Amino acid sequence: MKRASAVVVVVLAAGVLVARVSSQTQLAAGPGGTDVYHVNFSKAVPGQAVALGEALAVPDKTAPMPDHFVVLRHQEGDDWDYMVIQHLGQKAAIDAAPGPVPPTSKLRTWHNDTFVAGPSWPEFTKVMGIGAGAAAGAVYTVGVHRPVPGHREQLLQALSAPPSAGGKVQTGDVLFQHIEGADWVFLSITRHSSWQDFATDRAGASAASGPGSWGDIRQHSAFHRDTIADRIYPK
Repeated sequence: MKRASAVVVVVLAAGVLVARVSSQTQLAAGPGGTDVYHVNFSKAVPGQAVALGEALAVPDKTAPMPDHFVVLRHQEGDDWDYMVIQHLGQKAAIDAAPGPVPPTSKLRTWHNDTFVAGPSWPEFTKVMGIGAGAAAGAVYTVGVHRPVPGHREQLLQALSAPPSAGGKVQTGDVLFQHIEGADWVFLSITRHSSWQDFATDRAGASAASGPGSWGDIRQHSAFHRDTIADRIYPK
């Protein structure tokens, strides 16, 4: 099934991310942004949420690496039902030739798509708790962020700050930067191994201060939405 319909060619080389559209716009890749990903948020038609999840969990054989994707399912927060993160490699090309109507078209009321720069696939899957030996039951916090004008670097630093030394819970954290698509600039994902770890971490975070704390991020964030999710693919 096809998850993207934009017309864009994205090339990443020598640490510089180039988005080739008709205007030949050039964009710089952020720190750690070695690979290109396609991010899709989808809202199901009422009564079709389970069917949509099953359809989104089927690998897209037209993708460069069909099995390199993750599907998260909404639990609390924003209005979307599913988030699909598809790894495209160090460069990606999307052409304008119309393809077959995807099976998801009748199952969702809306979707939006964004290309982002992020870490390598092995690094991403390690952070997400995917692969041999990974425990089931992980909980994810997904956040989209837009900086106060002129505060992009400060917000990037705040979102990239390591957990405080006093943290009692080990988490996995990944940060993506927008290339083309939605109106947000950063996408953050934090993995907790269980709901118990999530609760413990949130209790400690409420009293934290300094880099990466609630107050630090709010100084530089003009807009954000946060959602708690679990993972339906890979199992």
